[in-house]
Amino acid sequence: MRLERRTQASAAALVLAPLGAIGFTLLVSSALVLWAGAPVAQTYGLLLQGAFGSLFAWSETLTRAVPLILTGLAATVAFKARLFNIGAEGQLYAGALAAVAVGGMHGGTGLEWPVWLLFPLMMLAAALAGALLLLGPALMKQRLGVDEVVTTLLLNFIVLLMVSAALDGPMKDPLAMGWPQSVSLVGDLELSRLIEGTRVHTGLIWAFALAVLVWVLFKYTVLGFDIRAVGANARAAAFAGVPVTRTVVMVALLSGALAGLAGAIEVAGRASYVTLDMSPGYGYTGIVIAMLAGLNPLGVIAAGVFVAGVLVGADSMSRAIGVPTYLADVIVAVALLSVLVSTLLAQYRVRR
Repeated sequence: MRLERRTQASAAALVLAPLGAIGFTLLVSSALVLWAGAPVAQTYGLLLQGAFGSLFAWSETLTRAVPLILTGLAATVAFKARLFNIGAEGQLYAGALAAVAVGGMHGGTGLEWPVWLLFPLMMLAAALAGALLLLGPALMKQRLGVDEVVTTLLLNFIVLLMVSAALDGPMKDPLAMGWPQSVSLVGDLELSRLIEGTRVHTGLIWAFALAVLVWVLFKYTVLGFDIRAVGANARAAAFAGVPVTRTVVMVALLSGALAGLAGAIEVAGRASYVTLDMSPGYGYTGIVIAMLAGLNPLGVIAAGVFVAGVLVGADSMSRAIGVPTYLADVIVAVALLSVLVSTLLAQYRVRR
């Protein structure tokens, strides 16, 4: 058996493929719901209600979506150039720690600088921390042929160990009663709320704006063309005069910066300090979001809200009906596989 590319992919097939993937995902998940002894319709109803059924549900979904959109953008930028960045989790933590290092209340005072100067410096430090963390693996890939999947993945564990050491050492909050957490941000540096009485913060605007900017970068700039060319065929791009190494370096800096900003915005918008469990795997979930979006920056917004809704709704559903929250992970994973397979079959036919 072999796959043969269709001469012209049907527009109807490309539209129906995601719908078929959603149907298959619901079918597989329904079997697991029945296995858990719960009614399918009620389970899905509670999941949707918990994610989108009220102002509070929407606020929690959008709050959860912010870091997911940013890490999804980080993966999208890198994967577009075939730089497989699996290290967004570590880059997120590095960005969060850098943000607190600049904007934290060290000794109860913090840096005696005005907020209008300190806030951009805090965000810049976070972006630089994430960017520099990915720059090394990118250069090792280009110069030495080292697999970036391995290096970026292992750097996640190294960064988490460094964060643990910092939280128990120089950046430990003396008022945390022994709990391993960093010092808090200066209050004026925290992001304001979009809706009073909820946790939705202005980081949501940052996430949406960055998604639009990345889309513009891909579609209308020379760098965006170079990124797409390198991703399509690096050797052909180099033959045509595209500076491959420089493009990969720019991709690494941009991808790492987006993941670092995810950490800074999560700290400034929600937590105000860094802990080891600050991220429940946002960096890894960002890869799923990028693939669900088809590496489209605008699609990352929809995919991020969808995944966030599934995760938030599953928590509410589990409390109401007793179905394990792991159903959310199954839904996300099966949805990813289904979308990939259905899109593949829409563009290729199976031949014997």
